[in-house]
Amino acid sequence: MDTELISTARLDLVPLSAAHAEEMATVLSSPALHTFTGGAPLTPAALRTRYERLVAGSPDPAVSWLNWVLRIRTDARLTGTVQTTVTGSEAEIAWVIGAPWQGRGFASEAAQGLVSWLAAHPAIRTVVAHIHPDHQASAAVATAAGLTPTGKWQDDEIRWQRPTHP
Repeated sequence: MDTELISTARLDLVPLSAAHAEEMATVLSSPALHTFTGGAPLTPAALRTRYERLVAGSPDPAVSWLNWVLRIRTDARLTGTVQTTVTGSEAEIAWVIGAPWQGRGFASEAAQGLVSWLAAHPAIRTVVAHIHPDHQASAAVATAAGLTPTGKWQDDEIRWQRPTHP
């Protein structure tokens, strides 16, 4: 699978490029974004290196790494990312919205757009997300995208999922 532009009502999900690193380092600069995932904000140089690695793709030919930056169409500002790792018929998704843009529904809109795009690919049968049990905002995003908690745990997070072709 390859990334392509995905448009929602307010956002363009733009395929990730290393050129996005400078702006995204500012978008992702809040330490609060790492409360549930760990780590710390990356410098522009470190983020560029990470993005170069992501764009190069998975070293495993059976796994696809697909990554997008989120651009608000009205002002062309980047606000966050969505990503999916596709293995076989399963797509694991994740999202992050920069602190200044949280609470405006951008994560839900982007996740819904991504899930719809994935559902249009017949090979994808299940969409999955792993969410910390205390991360209410991410639980709301997953719910908006049609995922439900399964009760299964992985690395202190709950597995959420939904079929793409019921």
